[in-house]
Amino acid sequence: MAAGTYNFTIEQGATFSRLLTLKENDSVMNLTGYSAASQMRQSHDTSTVAGTITSTITNASGGQITLSMTSSATGAIEEGIYVYDIEITSGAGSVTRILQGKVTLTPQVTR
Repeated sequence: MAAGTYNFTIEQGATFSRLLTLKENDSVMNLTGYSAASQMRQSHDTSTVAGTITSTITNASGGQITLSMTSSATGAIEEGIYVYDIEITSGAGSVTRILQGKVTLTPQVTR
């Protein structure tokens, strides 16, 4: 399965949350025994992580992954455009990138 592409916006200083449902061949993928991870960076080749998106499998049999960041976590990231991906790891250690794209972090005004 090739990774999908999805670009989205995170508001600096705001709580971020997205619920994803992973499907394979039009059927929900069972994520029992899997874990998920996601990071944001300024570019693909930088070693510095700009932000970690907490990725939790919230309904394994329903293929659901929740992505989240606290308001303090989003507030600590400079405004700009970043790249990200989301990977799932099976219990056997096989890693699959499921989603990738750009994140636009918009600046906070109210402090």
